[in-house]
Amino acid sequence: MKVMGKKINDFIVNVATANGTGSQSSNLIILQSLFEMGVPVSGKNLFPSNISGLPTWFIIRASEEGYQAPGDKTDIQVIMNKDTWINDLEKLEEGSIVVYNEDVRLPVDREDCILLGMPMTKMARKINAKLGKLIANMYYVGALAHLLKIEDWALNRALESQFKGKEKAIQLNLQAINEGKEFAEKNWDYECQYRSEKREKDPNTFLVEGNEAIALGSIYGGISMLSWYPITPSSSVAESVIKWLPELRMKEDGLTCAVIQAEDELAAAGMVLGSGWAGGRGMTCTSGPGISLMSEFIGLFYFSEVPGVIWDVNRVGPSTGLPTRTQQGDLSMLYEASHGDTQHIVLIPGTVDECFEFGWKAFDIAERFQTIVFGFSDLDLGMNRWVTEGFKYPDLPMDRGKIIRNQDELDAIPNYGRYRDVDGDGIAYRTLPGSGIDPILYRGTGHDEDGIYSEDPEVYHSTMARLRKKIDGSRSYLPSPIVREESVKDIGVIFYGSMENTIVEIDDILEETGLSVSTCRVRALPLHNEVEDFVRKHEKTIVLEINRDGQLFGIIRKEFPVDLIPKIHSVSYSDGMPPRARVYAEKILKIINGD
Repeated sequence: MKVMGKKINDFIVNVATANGTGSQSSNLIILQSLFEMGVPVSGKNLFPSNISGLPTWFIIRASEEGYQAPGDKTDIQVIMNKDTWINDLEKLEEGSIVVYNEDVRLPVDREDCILLGMPMTKMARKINAKLGKLIANMYYVGALAHLLKIEDWALNRALESQFKGKEKAIQLNLQAINEGKEFAEKNWDYECQYRSEKREKDPNTFLVEGNEAIALGSIYGGISMLSWYPITPSSSVAESVIKWLPELRMKEDGLTCAVIQAEDELAAAGMVLGSGWAGGRGMTCTSGPGISLMSEFIGLFYFSEVPGVIWDVNRVGPSTGLPTRTQQGDLSMLYEASHGDTQHIVLIPGTVDECFEFGWKAFDIAERFQTIVFGFSDLDLGMNRWVTEGFKYPDLPMDRGKIIRNQDELDAIPNYGRYRDVDGDGIAYRTLPGSGIDPILYRGTGHDEDGIYSEDPEVYHSTMARLRKKIDGSRSYLPSPIVREESVKDIGVIFYGSMENTIVEIDDILEETGLSVSTCRVRALPLHNEVEDFVRKHEKTIVLEINRDGQLFGIIRKEFPVDLIPKIHSVSYSDGMPPRARVYAEKILKIINGD
């Protein structure tokens, strides 16, 4: 939007600093203050895989259209880190604005850019010599507030939100911000073309990370045991559960959920297994390397039919890979995790609201189908802040599945056996320890319908057929895809997860070329029948993914009828960054044009 030559609420700011310098607080204050003004804004934290010292970037995008992808260029570059100083400058396009710390004493050789310097470290040390390194970041907050016309009341609210009643910290940082603004006003003879402008804001909206939304959903879903082993980017799921339990799950005799930090990921999975066997709602959270280590227990969940929940917040692999970058590279691993023939239920949220919803639904689904259920998020959705209008409390009673609670219920089951399919849906009835009902049988080795050890070939074959029938039967019960149909049925686009935050911009880029597409966002595996229906309706379907190999595309090719396969194409791309709309739009156009 252009008003009198200015761009209103349409800009991208990139802040380049070093990890461990306190810059995250400054970046979040900028993000929060724009949000308080009602500006549609998103933030991407690109941080290194160490505790302190390595480069970090924070990308803030304001967009009246609501675009949340990182964008294709930087309008305002803040440079504070000498280690990336030259490279950050070289990447900028002509006309970019550069806000830099003069005290770094490195050249700023970009005559084709607007160069705005400030002695941030020197000014910060006048306020507090010991904290100068940390406070220096607040000066670029003031600088950006001046350039973008961020209103004082919004900055004050953001400061209060960030420091939560720590009055000394609020006043100290506010002084630095105000001094930064005053310096910019007096010394920079430049009126910025980019500016923020207040918009109507729903007072009920707030910013929250996807991981915290998962944690809240699991608490409201009745989690009774959390086991975990720290791993980026999933640790804040467990940390958020721990933070909220005293407020939400405290009774007179203590917390109603046990929390155990395990010695490793394998042990964490084993604890979830024990919790599910005992009738509890157990959960752990991890990332791809943890799933690899849990593989043996995942097979035991599946074959012994014990309910449990594992959240995988995906980071870039393989091996240690890029542990602080984002990807959708674990999808096929989750779907068929462990040895032998397995097939698992995978819930795939695309928004923070769905992170909350699937947080509690995962337990219901795990107990209904008596199996492990994976929640599948990623670093971008999990560790960045997103807007929500608030979460809807589950208004249905917990679905505990086919549990026999007493002898009368057991007697009502004809010819009961722990693994006998009485109802024809592949799901047997289960009993729980402590109910006074015998026998309590679960078995991870070959077993017949009564849970008795067996190596009989026909028994094994029928058991595996029943397990497949059970998981296949979940398709219509799981969250259905979200479909947006256009009147033209030529092109369909299938995507999933955090690609939701880029798809609108992709769609708009394609519309600029005269192309209108329908979209189908997959929200669970195994695939709902509506996904196949979507493919049948379109002449050509393109599957978008944030990985190298097109993993959902591979699953679709494996499971869909042969006659549909020629209609389906893959656009998969992964570089560790959240998906950038133009990258995918250009690849889609190549397929459509036959390139």
